[in-house]
Amino acid sequence: MKKSHIQNKSDRPDNIILKENATIEGCEAVQRELPAFLGGFYAYLRGNVLPMTRLAYLRDILFFCGYLTAESGLTEAARPADISLADFQRIKARDVNAFLDYCRRYKVETEDAVVVYENDRKSLARKRSSISVLFKFLYRDELVPRNITDGFDPIRLPRPGEKEIKALQDDEVMRMLDAVSSGAPLTRKEREFWEKTKRRDKAILVLFLTYGLRLSELQQLNLGSFNFGRGEFKIYRKRGKESIMPLNRSALRALREYIDEERPDGGAGEGDRDALFLSLQGGRMTERQIRQLVKKYTSIALGTPRDAGYSPHKLRATAATSLIGRGNSIFDVAALLDHENVTTTQLYAAHKKDVKRDLVRGMEWETEFEEMDAKKKHD
Repeated sequence: MKKSHIQNKSDRPDNIILKENATIEGCEAVQRELPAFLGGFYAYLRGNVLPMTRLAYLRDILFFCGYLTAESGLTEAARPADISLADFQRIKARDVNAFLDYCRRYKVETEDAVVVYENDRKSLARKRSSISVLFKFLYRDELVPRNITDGFDPIRLPRPGEKEIKALQDDEVMRMLDAVSSGAPLTRKEREFWEKTKRRDKAILVLFLTYGLRLSELQQLNLGSFNFGRGEFKIYRKRGKESIMPLNRSALRALREYIDEERPDGGAGEGDRDALFLSLQGGRMTERQIRQLVKKYTSIALGTPRDAGYSPHKLRATAATSLIGRGNSIFDVAALLDHENVTTTQLYAAHKKDVKRDLVRGMEWETEFEEMDAKKKHD
């Protein structure tokens, strides 16, 4: 596969352009596996949704088409690209509902194993949405005779506020920062890596905790993103938005210690030379590497096994709840976190993290029993 080279005449960094281009190329690769008569739908998506959303839609539709060829008996086509428009015209709402039910739990056999996949309601709802968008488009453009989407089974998702918000409490944040600073709770093997990356790891955690950055926003940071003279840095949000963030003392200190004392002079590849956070191999850290780093240190803070640690998005929730808990306006916090709707931020404001703990502290049955028993013996 040929390597992409970008002629970048914008003021955005090359790595941001390359990442967007990789997403677009991913969309085009999926399109080549889908039926040719969906060409108008591809154009519709290009004009109406962001590349990452477009890629998610296309992957869901490819999975649906794979189900049609392998599981449904609704087409004689051997592969998704060979499915005809006539096959789609025969699809009824009950067929889509059968597909959604199949997605709840299905098996994929390989040469070595049988892999069982399970989808939660959120994943099922996204697949339903992708298929709905497709069939609404086909009906609008008169490619299918009926709008069957009204017959799709509803998938109830928890209302905002029903789900428990997972975030670190302040004492857990302190334990996590102590762990990355001292290395004390780490295993012997983890300490070998920590000796080489402790300043990098701490800078990553401090940026997540201070600014509530999304994983992709942090992963794409460059040295050139920072203007230390002005005490600020630039991040690239979703939808192509740019945002300037002020540096506080904690973030500035963590970054300077990492850049001045630990970061290699340059990345391993041409595209990684300006990357802020580098792996031990010298390349830009991947989202997976950052995710694993966060899970490790949050598991120490929580006192859980490593695989039960929190994701970077939970550190975003930690930043939100901590900021609101310190009395900051939800409107200001919404601006910092890039929430389009302040109601999203209000969920964190309503999160009373100590209520349950205070309630159960007043219900120490074992202690009360022991006190009552001791009183009886004394009497």
